[in-house]
Amino acid sequence: MKAKISTLAFATLMVSAAGYAQAQDKVFFLLPNSTTIRFESRDAPFFVEAMKAKAPNAKVVVQNAQGDPSRQQRLVEDAISQGAKVILLASADSNLAAGSLAAAAAAKVPVVLYDHDAVGGKAEAHVVFDSLSVGQAQGKRAAELINGLKKTPVKVARIKGNQGEYGTGQYEAGQNQFLKPLIDSGKVKVVCEQYTENWDPVKAQTFAEDCLTRNKGDVDVFLGMNDGTTGGSVAALISQGFKPGQKIVTGGQDATVEALRYVAQGWQDNSVLKDLKVEATYAADVVASLLAGKGVPAKLINGKVNNKFMDVPAVFLPVSNITQDNLGDVVKAGVWTWKQICQGVEKTPVCQKNNK
Repeated sequence: MKAKISTLAFATLMVSAAGYAQAQDKVFFLLPNSTTIRFESRDAPFFVEAMKAKAPNAKVVVQNAQGDPSRQQRLVEDAISQGAKVILLASADSNLAAGSLAAAAAAKVPVVLYDHDAVGGKAEAHVVFDSLSVGQAQGKRAAELINGLKKTPVKVARIKGNQGEYGTGQYEAGQNQFLKPLIDSGKVKVVCEQYTENWDPVKAQTFAEDCLTRNKGDVDVFLGMNDGTTGGSVAALISQGFKPGQKIVTGGQDATVEALRYVAQGWQDNSVLKDLKVEATYAADVVASLLAGKGVPAKLINGKVNNKFMDVPAVFLPVSNITQDNLGDVVKAGVWTWKQICQGVEKTPVCQKNNK
C-alpha cells in the first residue's frame, strides 16, 4: 500500500446509487475544518467516489466541523439520530474528541478514524499515513539542507502542528531523529519554536513574522509540519519583503497544489506526498466492510495507534518526499496535472520545461 466540492462548510453532500440507498446504509464523513483545504477539495470527493464502487447501496453524508470540536460532537450526535451505520471521523481536535467517541460507542455506531487521531474512546480502525515516516522524511530533508549551509550555527524556526495530536508527536519524533544530533553538535540553534493551534496557517504566519522580527530577520530555516504551516512561513517572508530562496522553508506535507506552486517558484523546498486518493480508498474499504458486517479487514491492518483508551488497529500508508527535482512524481501519481500545478507560475523554469 504502502469532481470537486467547492464548499462543504457545514453543508451536506449526499450521494446514493440509483435510489438504492437505504437508511441503514447511511455513512457520515465528518471533516475537521476548512483551513486545511485538502479535506474538502480532495479527501471528501475521493471517499465519495470510492464508496460508489465499494458500497453502491450506501448514502454518504459529508459535514464539516469548521474547527469547532463542540460542533463536531453535535454532528456526531446528529449522525447517530439520523441512523448512521458508520462514522468516518477526522477529528477537529483530537484532545477533545472523547465525547464524540463515547456517544458513538453508546449508540453502537462504529467509528473509523481518518487521518487525525481521536483521544480517549473506542474506534474500530485508524486510516492514516505513517506519521513517523512523514516526520523522518521531513527531518532527513531538513538535515540535508542545513548541512549544505556553510555557517554555524544555522538558525532554525520550528513551526509545529496541533499540540497533543498523535500525528504532531510522531512528526516531531521523526524530525528529531535528524535534527537533535545537529542541535547537540552546535550546528543548529533553534531560535523560535511553537505549536500551531488547529494547524491554522494564519497563526503559523503570525508566529513566523514574530520570529523574524525578534531575530531581526536572522533566521535561516523555517521547519514546518504540513503545507499549512510552511505556507504560513512563506506568507511571512513575502510580507517582509524577502525573495524566493533567501530563506529555506521545509517540512511540508500533503502536496497541496498551492504548496507545489511554492515549490515550483522556490519559496518552499519540499512537501511530503500523501496520495489522498489512496487514503480515501482504503478508508472506503474499511467502511464498506463494516457496512457488510464483516468487521475491519485484517489484511489491511499493519500497526496500531494508542489513543489513551485503546490500541486502535491502524492502516498505515506510505509516503514520499517531493522537491522541485521530482515534482513530476505528483503528476505521474495522478494527484495533480502540470497545468494545475503551474497555474499562475507558468514562467518558472520547472513549469516552462514540463507544462506544455
